[in-house]
Amino acid sequence: MYAIVRTGGKQYQVSNGDRLRVEKLEGAVGDTVELTDVLMVADGENIQVGRPVVENAKVIAKIAEQGKAKKVIIFKKKRRKGYRLRKGHRQMFTALQIQEISA
Repeated sequence: MYAIVRTGGKQYQVSNGDRLRVEKLEGAVGDTVELTDVLMVADGENIQVGRPVVENAKVIAKIAEQGKAKKVIIFKKKRRKGYRLRKGHRQMFTALQIQEISA
């Protein structure tokens, strides 16, 4: 059984026991999160596709980690002008452990 969920402007395919990194969600490590934007649920031959979401479907996950991703370097340069700009960015993320999919 798996589901397609939408969170943080992205879509993810999840199954029971999966661990995935999503855009930052509010909550502490160990809290339970309920994802209600379920776009599709597949259980063997039984497939439910939402328009746009599946009614009464939800995915329950536990927050496993809150952290920052690796640094991404932003470098800009204009030739012959002496213009150089170097910045770094670390995106916040939440790691989720999927516990249950209900349709």
